[in-house]
Amino acid sequence: MATYVIGDIQGCYQELMALLDLIQFSAADRLWLTGDLVNRGPGSLATLRAIKQLDRQVITVLGNHDLHLLAVAYGHGTCKRGDTIDDILAAPDCDELLDWLRFRPLLHLEERKVLVHAGLPPIWSADDALGFAREVEAVLRSDDYLRYFASMYGNQPDCWREHLSGPARWRIITNYLTRMRFVGPRGELELKSKSELNAAPAGYRAWFYYPNPEWAGYRIYFGHWAALVGHTGMHDVFALDTGCVWGNSLTALRLEDQRLFSVPSRQPRTIEN
Repeated sequence: MATYVIGDIQGCYQELMALLDLIQFSAADRLWLTGDLVNRGPGSLATLRAIKQLDRQVITVLGNHDLHLLAVAYGHGTCKRGDTIDDILAAPDCDELLDWLRFRPLLHLEERKVLVHAGLPPIWSADDALGFAREVEAVLRSDDYLRYFASMYGNQPDCWREHLSGPARWRIITNYLTRMRFVGPRGELELKSKSELNAAPAGYRAWFYYPNPEWAGYRIYFGHWAALVGHTGMHDVFALDTGCVWGNSLTALRLEDQRLFSVPSRQPRTIEN
């Protein structure tokens, strides 16, 4: 049995199937997915259906595009230029797919391995992050989920404060775990830049560049940041979004030996926007 972590698929269904063929994925194996299963690529519906059918073989965390799909479906978001989620919204099994997606975690922690879409804010330990993720997951799985989506969008508050409550608390937790790239020394979020590491906004650094002794012995697997093209420069932090939807590649990492597998994208080469 092997476990493979796959980066952001974003509706690149054909590439996902090619990657599963490459790794000879079998019924004895498991998949960990970094989120952003859907949107921007041409096969969002097929991707979502295929992953759901894998059932207990797959653990996927929620990404910002997955949450955007849910918000639009529930009437609290609007489609943006470049979105490719209409086929899901029109599908006869739409409600079933959305219910399944809404019950996915924001963070998975297993044997000191962390799976998360955007990363861990350096002001939190892994256990802190898991606890805060569970707070938001409880809301998403409750009868209050529409209130969550009604207030999900926004960049404020931009820094963690323990006294935060309600929608403001849910939003900052969500933004750390699904949208973060660059942060300030106290955990201040900078959510506009999608650039490479050497082009950080003044006063900010990549979240994984801040030392956190409480992460010692952990390995963190994340997606979201296509501009990294799989490179963090850290031996225990693994970037798996290699920009398939932007024309680069779709990548899997086998946890047992840290071996990488990639298939080329079939999408036109573009720049993330």
